[in-house]
Amino acid sequence: MSLPSDFQFSQASLQDYVDCRRRFQLRYLLQLAWPAIQAEPAEEQEIHGQQGELFHRLVQQHQLGIPADRLASMARAADQQRGDSRLSIWWENYLQGAPAGLPRERYPEVTLSVPLAGHRLQGKYDLIASEPGQRVVIVDWKSSRTRPGRPWLAARLQTRVYRFVVVEAGASLNGGQAWSPEQVEMVYWFANHPDPPERLQYSKREYGADGEYLAALIAEIKYNGEDDFFLTDDIRRCRLCPYRSLCDRGVEAGQLDSASPEEAGDADEMPGDWESGFDFEQVAEIAY
Repeated sequence: MSLPSDFQFSQASLQDYVDCRRRFQLRYLLQLAWPAIQAEPAEEQEIHGQQGELFHRLVQQHQLGIPADRLASMARAADQQRGDSRLSIWWENYLQGAPAGLPRERYPEVTLSVPLAGHRLQGKYDLIASEPGQRVVIVDWKSSRTRPGRPWLAARLQTRVYRFVVVEAGASLNGGQAWSPEQVEMVYWFANHPDPPERLQYSKREYGADGEYLAALIAEIKYNGEDDFFLTDDIRRCRLCPYRSLCDRGVEAGQLDSASPEEAGDADEMPGDWESGFDFEQVAEIAY
């Protein structure tokens, strides 16, 4: 199956391709949902994912102006519903140690996209904070169990895509003027390890390299034949992949407690098929 002409790339799909071309094919081209446990213990993985989703929704609503004490009550109710306390802990960490000094203009849950190599490349941002004419800060809230190292974060497609797309498509957040790369910063904030946040300043050199790399990567995927979507040679990437049994790379799920910070980060970022089941109040959407 070839790549649809209207396929929109994201940091997640590109990261899947870089990690394992076969995973990209199964997930995005064949759209195959494989009923396998991603990681053990399975119940802990499910609860953690659900609480992480709820945490993002709490922060979104707080950034939109919902009072913190009201949201704290929601966090406690969600914890009681699941017999867990981590959401309340994360929320308190956020209130006490969220990144300081962010610009005042806040845009939570924004999607920006740009044409690249015959397709569109989009970034779905947790938060963009801007000071028109001065700087723009991309904030990504992480609820992962462990904190990966700075080199790993800098090399991730999320970092490269998000910063590049803001320069290319973020003029609406800067009075109609494109941001220069030096005005862009990306901040990762970890709910389990809040101090200090990881800050990654952008540069003109990185922007140029990202543009060339991302365009070449999309073009490569576009012109790949079916035989070009082969399995990764790095077997470690299969331990926490839901397609491992389909690819004859093992039946049992990998253990979270033996995973490296980077492997655990991968597992926490993989798409899931669950629904949180908790009824937060609806909030107004901001569209661009």
